[in-house]
Amino acid sequence: MTFKHAEKFPPAPRSIWREVGEETWNDWRWQQQNRLKSLADFERVIYLTDAEKQAFLHCNEKFKIAVTPYYASLISPIDLHCPIRLQAIPSPLELNTSLSEKEDPLTEEAQSPVSGIVHRYPDRVLLYTNHNCAVYCRFCTRKRKVGNPASMPDRDEEDEAIAYIAEHREIRDVIVSGGDPLSLSNNRLERLLGKIHAIPHVEIIRVGTRNPVTLPQRIDDELAEILARFRPVFVMTHFNHPRECTAEAYRACRKLIDKGISIFNQSVILKGVNDSAETIKQLNQRLLLMQVKPYYLYQCDEVFGAAHFRTSLEECLEILRGLQGWTSGLAVPRLVVDLPDGGGKVCLEPNFLGKEADDFIFRNYRGERFYCK
Repeated sequence: MTFKHAEKFPPAPRSIWREVGEETWNDWRWQQQNRLKSLADFERVIYLTDAEKQAFLHCNEKFKIAVTPYYASLISPIDLHCPIRLQAIPSPLELNTSLSEKEDPLTEEAQSPVSGIVHRYPDRVLLYTNHNCAVYCRFCTRKRKVGNPASMPDRDEEDEAIAYIAEHREIRDVIVSGGDPLSLSNNRLERLLGKIHAIPHVEIIRVGTRNPVTLPQRIDDELAEILARFRPVFVMTHFNHPRECTAEAYRACRKLIDKGISIFNQSVILKGVNDSAETIKQLNQRLLLMQVKPYYLYQCDEVFGAAHFRTSLEECLEILRGLQGWTSGLAVPRLVVDLPDGGGKVCLEPNFLGKEADDFIFRNYRGERFYCK
């Protein structure tokens, strides 16, 4: 079946991989095995400044560098402000740290009763599955774990985590995260999801993955079929910029949607990447064409090396103001702050102005005030 507006999603340019055959290019294992990791790899694809070359060497000691050929092909070879480049390529600014930055900004380790489990909210837990990602995003909240093989739970730890979920009957929602769970083999992923799905009181499973963005080839028919066996399954993904909405990403999302799997998007507002209402509006409108629901809009966490990405809360509110009323409500996510020290998520609403006597005061998208009881 042909879906309306499919032609609006351009395929990724092949760049230096133009001679790679179609079948090879669309093989997710080839993409994973041929990720760009070394300075020489990146210099074949894009122009790097001397400062970036130095940053590349120093940053690699603190947080791994890897980019799939597919995602690298979205990077402008010469534009230093390319939004894909800024997310994937180390910057000298990563070496500048402030006192407010933390290794574990959301205090996940303190809320981990057993290895691999974060239990912050009463009825849901996060299950950390592995350390690997197709692309190591430079603003990653879990830099302390992601990319470090020692952080990956072994079989005994995985069994202990599953046992914890089984023993706590209040848990109805399990978020399978990482790293990226889709970095696991199909067999390993199916076995893990099967264990979770077999727990009677678990009602839904969420799979947190950026593969639709950075490695859409991973979402093939076999994977979609596996995920569909454990419905209700929700895929939580992470598009940040309209340039990431390619034909390949569109096809990947369609494979999941066609199997009855809902997809929700969580964007992070990143300075220089998407810190404008117009960029977020374009992104979310394109996501809706892919049948992906814009869900959350985050302020960047205070993790080491990410201060240059961080916008103020007022800037975040201004972006939400520029969405509400100016586009469909379906394209307006909730603006969420993930509180430090494990406080959890809270939503911000820019158009509620407070209360006066018995009246609640609101402002509409035109800036007009209204009083409601």
